[in-house]
Amino acid sequence: MMRTRRANVVRNRMMKMPVVKEEIVEFMRRKQKQLSGPLGDLQKQATEANVPIIPHETVVFLQFLLGQLKPQYILEIGTAIGFSASLMTEYLEEAGHVTTIDRFDVMIEKAKKNFDSLGVSDKVTLLEGQAADILPNLTGPYDFIFMDSAKSKYIEFLPECLRLLKVGGVLMIDDVLQGGTILEPLEDIDRSQRAIHRKLNELFDVVLTHADLTTSLVPLGDGVLLITKDKELIDLDSGRSS
Repeated sequence: MMRTRRANVVRNRMMKMPVVKEEIVEFMRRKQKQLSGPLGDLQKQATEANVPIIPHETVVFLQFLLGQLKPQYILEIGTAIGFSASLMTEYLEEAGHVTTIDRFDVMIEKAKKNFDSLGVSDKVTLLEGQAADILPNLTGPYDFIFMDSAKSKYIEFLPECLRLLKVGGVLMIDDVLQGGTILEPLEDIDRSQRAIHRKLNELFDVVLTHADLTTSLVPLGDGVLLITKDKELIDLDSGRSS
């Protein structure tokens, strides 16, 4: 598959805007069990270099969640340096597999190196290209889907994610609260962030009260949205706010 342009690693200012009290964030990051071994070293290096990986409170939550779900097949949209995909391999059932998607050459190269060094390459398939092009060609079903990519694309990827998710499976969407600014009027949002603001609010309008979806918002990191599909065919239009 043809690769896209090289990525400019953008420092997301929302990473520095916790949606709960800073002292609580610090407590969750310091007091909860730390990762050990090579994966812990990768987490430390990424955190010190301000590389965008999931924060430690989300790591611990993901460990707990996957420990309960015991997934066999996982799909990730947004590989980055491969940290979260590598973490998720530790919770696969026997013969399980993680499929992850990324479009940036820089991230793809780093992720492949990290998969090799962590010894998880046989458990991960990295699909290179635009998620919008790749998702329709996947068949699933997946027990768990983790979406941590372009925030403005979440609503566009949602129909394919729900198609690929098994009934009773969990879709986890990261960074949905935009540092708490998601509730502010659009005109008060920096112009560079307005498209994301609109699209995330559209996502909420569709899923939060949908009759065929069970959802939960969790204030971890920059906000986590959990969605469970309660039946096979989901009409997303029926969930849109009027």
